[in-house]
Amino acid sequence: MIGEDIIEASNASREAALREDYDALGAHLARRGIDIAEIEARVAAFGVAVPSWGVGTGGTRFARFPGPGEPRDIFDKLDDCGVIHALTGATPKVSLHIPWDKAPAADLLARAEALGLGFDAMNSNTFQDSPGQPLSYKYGSLSHADRAVRAQAVAHNLECIEIGRAIGSKALTVWVGDGSNFPGQTDFSRQFDRYLDSAAEIYAALPDDWRLFTEHKMYEPAFYSTVVQDWGTNYMIAQTLGERAFCLVDLGHHAPNVNIEMIVARLIRAGKLGGFHFNDSKYGDDDLDAGSIDPFRLFLVFNELVGAEATPGFDPAHMLDQSHNVTDPIESLMLSACEVQRAYAQALLVDRAALEGFQDANDALMATGVLKAAFRTDVEPILAMARLRKGAAVDPVAAYRASGYRTRVAGERPAVEGGSGGIV
Repeated sequence: MIGEDIIEASNASREAALREDYDALGAHLARRGIDIAEIEARVAAFGVAVPSWGVGTGGTRFARFPGPGEPRDIFDKLDDCGVIHALTGATPKVSLHIPWDKAPAADLLARAEALGLGFDAMNSNTFQDSPGQPLSYKYGSLSHADRAVRAQAVAHNLECIEIGRAIGSKALTVWVGDGSNFPGQTDFSRQFDRYLDSAAEIYAALPDDWRLFTEHKMYEPAFYSTVVQDWGTNYMIAQTLGERAFCLVDLGHHAPNVNIEMIVARLIRAGKLGGFHFNDSKYGDDDLDAGSIDPFRLFLVFNELVGAEATPGFDPAHMLDQSHNVTDPIESLMLSACEVQRAYAQALLVDRAALEGFQDANDALMATGVLKAAFRTDVEPILAMARLRKGAAVDPVAAYRASGYRTRVAGERPAVEGGSGGIV
């Protein structure tokens, strides 16, 4: 979707300066006992999945303002995702959302293969009603008081598994909006038990080499109570279901000021950290671009992840989950993928022996100084060099804008009228 000549032309004017900056950073890191080539290799091997829905323009409860060249279907979405990976070299997989992305498996595989993409975790949707759906999820899905509604929600998740099997996915992510808006509307315990029973049916249908990710969220669309409202409840679910059930952490799904990196550490210790939906927030579940508000928090999360890399069986999934209301979604997703890689690279620079020593000596000032030294290091030359060696763009946004891709697809894809509210 982006010609190699576009990338080569964009890189030609930047390569000399990049190599100079890379060599300078390499000399600096060498004085700290760090091999820049090793860091670059680990960053180059790190990937984050793109959500199919992320390439469309997002919206709020009040309005949605579509952008030019909105994807019409999953195949347009895959084309956009292919552009992101071609320019960043950092997003080799796409996470599908059913029924939004429902299509014949052979067609999905063919388009993905042509674009050099694979498929990450499947995502079910029982938080809204779909056309032709016989029963409504207005009052819940997997935890609904009506057994027939629960059965419908379970069947939908089993369908997601079957679609995923056909396209090479290895995980199912389940997030429900079930909860209540008024005190007394539901019995908390019976509602949770119904959820567990439904989740157990889904878990029992997992292929042997699959994992189940359950996702917690403090509020919205339920505003008084939520069935899976925090990491403790999520951990209870994973423990109850079995060894292939894990907790997925969305960075925006917590109360303000919650110590998310500590939650990550607890779930790692329990062996139940399944993965992440990366985004950023200021007030709540804002789904802002990763690293746009609090890059230090993103770094601190990766500090825990890097510290646990040697743990047997530790293999968390990484995916972006964002809403782009005022930016070109492709540009935002490219920059977010790079920000996630940046946090990973910075965490790789932490002097862990020194950090542990200061921690054991109760030297708070020096311990935090070790983290700050890694965070303050400008690792951009490492990220850019990894992209260059992969044949991706040194400056992804510059190459993307030079390609004219958005203008081209805007001429091919019918314009979408605005005025509606809600998500993509």
